[in-house]
Amino acid sequence: MAVPIAVLDCDLLLYGRGHRTLDRFKLEDVTDEYLVSTYGFPRQFIYYLVDLLGATLSRPTQRSRAISPETQILAALGFYTSGSFQTRMGDAIGISQASMSRCVANVTEALVERASQFIHFPEDEATVQSLKDDFYGLAGMPGVLGVVDCTHVAIKAPNAEDLSYVNRKGLHSLNCLMVCDSRGVLLSAETHWPGSLPNCTVLEQAALTSQFETELHKDGWLLGDSSFLLRTWLMTPLHIPETPAEYRYNVAHSATHNVIERTFRTIRSRFRCLDGSKGTLQYSPEKSSHIILACCVLHNISLEHGLDVWSSPATGHLEQPEEEYEQMESVDSEACRIRQELLLTHFS
Repeated sequence: MAVPIAVLDCDLLLYGRGHRTLDRFKLEDVTDEYLVSTYGFPRQFIYYLVDLLGATLSRPTQRSRAISPETQILAALGFYTSGSFQTRMGDAIGISQASMSRCVANVTEALVERASQFIHFPEDEATVQSLKDDFYGLAGMPGVLGVVDCTHVAIKAPNAEDLSYVNRKGLHSLNCLMVCDSRGVLLSAETHWPGSLPNCTVLEQAALTSQFETELHKDGWLLGDSSFLLRTWLMTPLHIPETPAEYRYNVAHSATHNVIERTFRTIRSRFRCLDGSKGTLQYSPEKSSHIILACCVLHNISLEHGLDVWSSPATGHLEQPEEEYEQMESVDSEACRIRQELLLTHFS
């Protein structure tokens, strides 16, 4: 005789059938200090995210009762800022580890859908000029529209045969190309590139290059380090400075470009799921890329709300692989001319 198997709904056992939405955790019942220490953000910021994402997170579901947007956001913030699905986090808001995972997926996709709203280059002339002025105030480098660099984020191996994500240190990673302004606000973030690709190849294939060569401002440039090739819109340091002007240029370039390194440290420090201390992101490359981009969106929103400041370096396990640089700048004679003119005009 067949024995019927009852599938138990743990949420049902805990909360009964009376709830259409599972509001297990009330923000007003805890202090801001608790929210910041547990979820990384204060109450008003979380309320803002509920307003921003609530409609998306309340989409109809086949489940009998949906988890509230507030609870989903808390679960996702808990993961982003701790890098862990530990039962302790789920217990705090009353959901299982499996529900935590679903919440992270839902919130991640909702944030990715809004990436272009929060991560973009300014378009009006006044804002562009303000961008340049802020950069010039750092170290006297004129015409800078942003600083660009790549950073690696560790992921699990997609499969044994796929070596495209193995970086120069033998670790699986995504190589993420980002641009920020002088305050660390991200202006561009491409988080999907395989870790085996060197920075110069990532930039060559990136949407960012297409933007600058076909659409964006012709009266300014990005700053990149020696892992990139000199371009008309991308100023790199001189490999072997010889004159006082060249030394001054390199010093100003380095001091300005350092903003992106500090931004990477800030993002890793706030979003510990990216810093490697809890291990690699246990998702496919595509889903890992979306989690990284979602953290980038939250980084910019936090700056808009005045929440973020420059942080101390994170203690991550994955350092950025060193690149082998090869001097190929003479390929673009127009880029060399522009940099030489910059040297003569502003650093001689």
